[in-house]
Amino acid sequence: MPALNVEFSDRELEDLRQIAKERGTSMKALVREAAAADIARHRALQEGAEEFRRFFASHADEFAAAFPDDESPAKGEGRAA
Repeated sequence: MPALNVEFSDRELEDLRQIAKERGTSMKALVREAAAADIARHRALQEGAEEFRRFFASHADEFAAAFPDDESPAKGEGRAA
């Protein structure tokens, strides 16, 4: 399995040691779990954003009617330069 060397400050290492000890796990497992959780959160946010874009696009006319002041001016409209 590929590996990654990560540098921590002395304080961070001591905190990691303490947390790992409290949880009854290794520092390696603790760091791996934290990274895996962040990856999962990132993926979920990406998927949520994509779902929102699809929802918004499929209801664009309804949003435009409900919030007309938030609509961009159509081409040819707006202020003159």
